Amino acid sequence: MLFLFAKQLRYLKFSACKPNSRCLSKSARFKRTITTNMDSNFIFRQFFEKESSTFTYLLADKPSKEAVLIDPVLETVARDLGQIKDLGLILKYAINTHMHADHITGTGKLKEVTSTDADKPCVSVISKVSGAKADEYVSEGSKIQFGPYFLEVRETPGHTNGCVTYVDHQHRMVFTGDALLIRGCGRTDFQEGDPGVLFDMVHSKILSLDSDYLIYPAHDYTGRSVSSVDEEKRLNPRMTKTKEEFVQFMNEMKLDYPKKIDLALPWNKVCGIQELVNL
Repeated sequence: MLFLFAKQLRYLKFSACKPNSRCLSKSARFKRTITTNMDSNFIFRQFFEKESSTFTYLLADKPSKEAVLIDPVLETVARDLGQIKDLGLILKYAINTHMHADHITGTGKLKEVTSTDADKPCVSVISKVSGAKADEYVSEGSKIQFGPYFLEVRETPGHTNGCVTYVDHQHRMVFTGDALLIRGCGRTDFQEGDPGVLFDMVHSKILSLDSDYLIYPAHDYTGRSVSSVDEEKRLNPRMTKTKEEFVQFMNEMKLDYPKKIDLALPWNKVCGIQELVNL
C-alpha cells in the first residue's frame, strides 16, 4: 500500500507536465503572480472598525516612509497612528472614498494630531463633487503619489455623487468604497443615490479591470475581507443581473434609515473637524 501511495504521489506531481516542459501548475502560477504583484518596499495593512463594519487601509513605501490611509474612522485614529509610528512611517494623505453616512471620518483628528509632528500634517483628500471640505480634491484620472507608488482615481457615483474608487495598478488592488462590496453594493436610496448610474459605473470602472485585481471594499458585514474582479463578475448576485433587473431590485429594497447619518454627515462635510460642525 505504501508503494502504491508513492506511485500516486509521483503521478500527481509530474503527470501535468512532460519532462523539460515549461508548464506550471495552477498553484505555481498563482505564487508567481503574487510575487510579481508585491515588492519588499511596499507596506499594506487592512484594519476593521466593528461598530460601522468599516475597513481602513494603510499603504506605504518603506524607503521614503510616505503613507496613505484610506477611509479612516474617528474612533480608531489612535490605532492607525500607533501602527504608523510602529512602522516608522509618515502619514502623507488621509483620503476618503466618499462622504460617509455611517461613521465620522478620522481625517480631521489625523490632521490635528499630525500637526504637532516635526513633519507637516497629513493632507485630507476627497472627491471634488462630494460636497465635503478637504485640503485637496480629486476627480477622474487624479493620482495620489506616495514614494514611487500611486493610486489612480476613478469616479464611481451611484451610491453618492462623490464616490470614487482608488486603483493601485502596480499591486493590482482596487479600493471600491461603498460602490462595490463583496457580493453586494452600496445602497442607492439616499444621498443622491441612483441605481442605474451605480450599475454603469461599477461595470465600466471596476469590473472592467483585469480579473486578478483584488477588491477591497469600505465595509463588510459577514466576516469577509477581500474579493477579486473575477469573483464579483461571476458571483455578485446584484452585479450579475441585467441593468433593468438591478434598478428594479435596488428601488424595491426596504432599508432602515442609517442610524448615524444625522450625526455623521455634518461632521463629514467639514472633514470631521469638530470646531467647524456648528459654524
